[in-house]
Amino acid sequence: QVQLVESGGGLVQAGGSLRLSCAASGSIFSINDMGWYRQTPGKQRELVASITRGDITNYSDSVKGRFTISRDNAKNTVYLQMNSLKPEDTAVYYCHFLVSTHWYSAYRTYWGQGTQVTCSS
Repeated sequence: QVQLVESGGGLVQAGGSLRLSCAASGSIFSINDMGWYRQTPGKQRELVASITRGDITNYSDSVKGRFTISRDNAKNTVYLQMNSLKPEDTAVYYCHFLVSTHWYSAYRTYWGQGTQVTCSS
């Protein structure tokens, strides 16, 4: 089994910064893409940012220039540095990994438990 544990959420004023972390543990052979999604009540979960094993990044238009995703493969960890936060960034943030648990296994999706980010105006 694979577990993803998130940390770093909280309450911040508009213009402030937060850094999210998500570490994977368990039976891990290889991790491909990592990413962050967010969700607000009544809305679908949306992609915020993703990073490939080769460090190619992708961002939603709403966070480009403000958020930075990075990864530490040695620690099986992905980070999301969030700067210039806005009230509309308020959401539950979920990390997402594509993990292979054995050399012969296909990659499967795993999700973190979610961490609340609240930005007040």
